[in-house]
Amino acid sequence: MTGGRRHAAEGESSTRDRQASRARSVVRSQRAGGAIALTGVNTYLGRSLVAFLERDRRWRRIVAIDLKNTPTSGPKTRFYKIDLTQPAVDAQLAEILHAEKVDTVVHGAFLGTPTRATAWAHELESVGTMHVLGACEEHRIRKLVLWSQTVLYGARPDNPLYLTEDHPLRGDSRWSFIADKIDAEQQVLAYAQRASSTVVTVLRTALALGPTVRSLVTDLLRQPVVPVVLGYDPLMQLMHELDVVAAFRIAIEEDHPGVFNIVAPGVLPLTSVLRLAGLLELWIPTPVAKAALGALFAANLSRPSPVVLDYFRFPCVASGEKAAEQMGFKASYSTRDALGDFVRVLRGLAGAEGTVVASSASMRRGMR
Repeated sequence: MTGGRRHAAEGESSTRDRQASRARSVVRSQRAGGAIALTGVNTYLGRSLVAFLERDRRWRRIVAIDLKNTPTSGPKTRFYKIDLTQPAVDAQLAEILHAEKVDTVVHGAFLGTPTRATAWAHELESVGTMHVLGACEEHRIRKLVLWSQTVLYGARPDNPLYLTEDHPLRGDSRWSFIADKIDAEQQVLAYAQRASSTVVTVLRTALALGPTVRSLVTDLLRQPVVPVVLGYDPLMQLMHELDVVAAFRIAIEEDHPGVFNIVAPGVLPLTSVLRLAGLLELWIPTPVAKAALGALFAANLSRPSPVVLDYFRFPCVASGEKAAEQMGFKASYSTRDALGDFVRVLRGLAGAEGTVVASSASMRRGMR
């Protein structure tokens, strides 16, 4: 066999092996009359998932868990007003899971923006996750899907160009916004070791943009002038909210145990992001930026910790290869596309097409 044919045969064999591996890992999880529970239904992810599950006839019941119901709920949704910060709420959750015969739990009760109420945020995200896991263990659910984020890897000068799922989460523990989410994920991974019969999937999503997303990056892009740290221009990895929801639909509909980075193709330097968004840059030396943000934070005039400056200096870019090969996930929007769509919505050019709930055709494009 010639070298060219040999390499072609090896490539075809490798492709077949990956396809066979994915076929073995994919198991349809819906059962007739099944029930699914979602925490944090008033996040953009929760609202969108409830809307689509309402239309999916494979689910008998949607159990919505939050402090208030989502406007996208319908006849299949049963809302339970649950405060995850309250002591012993895990017993109440376990009773709900048992009464509703819940098969799958999607845990997405996490903050999109920092808060000055750090003690409450810790109770919600870290202790709240402990309560959710206690209920899942008591009820012995079949599947748990956790919403995590790639920013938890941390922005570091020694980060590789593409962070894989094996890379440690090195987000700065001095910032509770990051530390609580890292703790929540570590709890879930420990639970996965204990509950070997439960399919546990962790999706670490990149920074999302969209008309219904409220986050640090969307707040940033709504400002006319954005401070930039002098001498730094880190690569940014963004994705469309439709693609985030599409990845969760795959994790719900199929069994994919493990941790997966959910990202869009392509990256952009921070300055390119700002210029494409039509924003002005205000260059500030690092010592001045740290001192200014530190003073604002100490005076309760700024929600982000000064640690956030690391993300304005160093890269935090994740690899999506594992999700593509094992989950079959492929984002419909690149980083540049997601940014462009968000900017058009901000400028009022997208109209009704910019809403998530109405864009079912766009959502299906993210499914493979």
